[in-house]
Amino acid sequence: MDYREAGVDVEAGRAFVQRIRSLVESTRRPEVLGGLGGFSGLFQIPSGYQEPVLVSGTDGVGTKLKLAHQLDRHDTVGIDLVAMCVNDVLTCGAEPLFFLDYLATGKLNSEQLAQVVSGISEGCRQAGCALLGGETAEMPGFYQPGEYDLAGFCVGIVEKSKILDGSQVQVGDVAVGLASQGVHSNGFSLVRKILEASGSSLHDMPPQIDGKTLGEELLTPTRLYVKPVLAALHADLAIHSMAHITGGGLPENLPRCLGAGQSIQIDPTSWTVPPIFDWIATVGGVERSEMFNTFNMGIGFVVLVPPSQAYQTIQFFEAQGIAAWAIGEVVVGPGELILRP
Repeated sequence: MDYREAGVDVEAGRAFVQRIRSLVESTRRPEVLGGLGGFSGLFQIPSGYQEPVLVSGTDGVGTKLKLAHQLDRHDTVGIDLVAMCVNDVLTCGAEPLFFLDYLATGKLNSEQLAQVVSGISEGCRQAGCALLGGETAEMPGFYQPGEYDLAGFCVGIVEKSKILDGSQVQVGDVAVGLASQGVHSNGFSLVRKILEASGSSLHDMPPQIDGKTLGEELLTPTRLYVKPVLAALHADLAIHSMAHITGGGLPENLPRCLGAGQSIQIDPTSWTVPPIFDWIATVGGVERSEMFNTFNMGIGFVVLVPPSQAYQTIQFFEAQGIAAWAIGEVVVGPGELILRP
């Protein structure tokens, strides 16, 4: 017997690495040393920092991958993977430098996984970070035929004196919410349960979602906030803290960016909620509190700024092509989110 008879095709793996080489090269930054194929990736610390601090983050795409498998569409989940990691690293004010991926499957399907890597490279280009390397693991019998799993790892950099850790937040600071592109990459176990229980198809076109199928809407990738937010920081907008709105929604994630003895009060009528959330709530019979505790509800990222800069901040992000709203303010409290009735 040999490895191929056991289900692992080493030659196919080598051919796959060659196939994705150009995608990896398209994300290269000047600090990258060497090329694809080594045992590790080398990256030189950028110049200009006095006290550089490295910032790391890791995440996955979750059960959103199940929808990609069902629709046999694999070109967007790689963007989700990058976004979930780099948006987290961004919250302390760090610039993402490089990204690595881990891709595991039962049997390597070169065409399918090349689509995945094309999405990863697109996400890296949008974030301005290098796809430094990764691992493709072929594990027969571990995954269902045609299925794969993804994990990502990101490293960024920030000047020590410019780290945003909540200590700069003041009572009265305004929460400026930046629009999401829909569900992003959280809450899909509930979404899938609703699809199953309601008998809905990913090919359905609900009237709430103008001109799109459910599948197209739900596979819309997570928005990357890196370049607009870094531009805002470089423009010297007085951003005191930031939050990436992922699993647990606004109630779980916003308090994480506050200082001691602070809470945040949010007006849920102050922004436009995307129609997909109305569909989920209506078809699934999901209560309002559960919607906010599970989904981003149209706010994918939040920056906290002084009241005097709220309008300027909103204008700045709208000029970057991202809708923004003043959605609440910091108040004295025990570290919780208060949703106004």
